[in-house]
Amino acid sequence: MRGDLLNLKRRDIMAGTKLGGRKAAAKNLAKDPLFYAKIGAKGGRNGNTGGFAANPELARIAGAKGGRISRRKKAVVTA
Repeated sequence: MRGDLLNLKRRDIMAGTKLGGRKAAAKNLAKDPLFYAKIGAKGGRNGNTGGFAANPELARIAGAKGGRISRRKKAVVTA
């Protein structure tokens, strides 16, 4: 990849292009090999939605309810 970057003109490597993104990513990783892992960890810690992953028992109960409801026959309306 480095050889490819050396053969390009400065105007070809700018922000918002694929090559510019690759160059920025390479620079970030050169400074800190765990750069993207740290960003991902921060995002994961920031989550506050909870959800089923936080409570597997609740997920089991909700799934059972949904399964029962979807298997019921439609109510027959008599006029």
